[in-house]
Amino acid sequence: MTTYLFIADLHLSPEHPRLVRGFFALLEQYQHRNTQLYILGDWFNAWIGDDLKSPFLDEIVRALQHFNACGNQIYFQVGNRDFALGQAFLDQFSGILLPDTYFLDIAGQHYRLEHGDALCTDDVAYQRFKKVIRNPVLLGLLKKTPLAFRQKLANGFRKKSHAEKQNKNYAIMDVNADAVAQAMPDHIQTLIHGHTHRPKIHKISATQQRIVLGDWRENPAEAMILEISAQGDLRFFAWQF
Repeated sequence: MTTYLFIADLHLSPEHPRLVRGFFALLEQYQHRNTQLYILGDWFNAWIGDDLKSPFLDEIVRALQHFNACGNQIYFQVGNRDFALGQAFLDQFSGILLPDTYFLDIAGQHYRLEHGDALCTDDVAYQRFKKVIRNPVLLGLLKKTPLAFRQKLANGFRKKSHAEKQNKNYAIMDVNADAVAQAMPDHIQTLIHGHTHRPKIHKISATQQRIVLGDWRENPAEAMILEISAQGDLRFFAWQF
């Protein structure tokens, strides 16, 4: 029987090995459960191109290759931190790159999956920046620049984003109710996303709900993740590592 597992906002990086170990522990826990693993964005704290090579990434790739060889499948949606991650990286472990919005049926229930940043329409400055940086032409040009330049650019974006967040009302960075309503027509029972770092199950109506996955944290070392059985049973729980 298939197990469907949903995670987001791991923000993996060499600077935070505990998060990486937590991710490896999750793969080990689910490797013999015929798992479909859905990573809904911000898997990495930054991604400067699929041509990046490092011992940090090599270790992750080996773990995912083993996970896949055990009969599991990895799916990935880009987030605001790793939107440049492409199929070339995923090909190393037979991963599948999903579109920004993806629909999944489990036991007769209809799910919508996305990272979640597109729902934060009140954050006008971010949405404007996203439209520019995610332009396919610009993204294609950036991928052709030297790695050192892209690394410097990514560091600049992170610092700018951190500084801007300090001056923003936190409510602005959360989802917009109208955007959620538009994303959930009557035939969608559940919307699953991350991005906001506000894990919770929101009851929208008697038949609809929005599940916000949690970001991965080091203190305490845990993250709110979602497991759905082949029968459609939901388990939203704190994964501790």
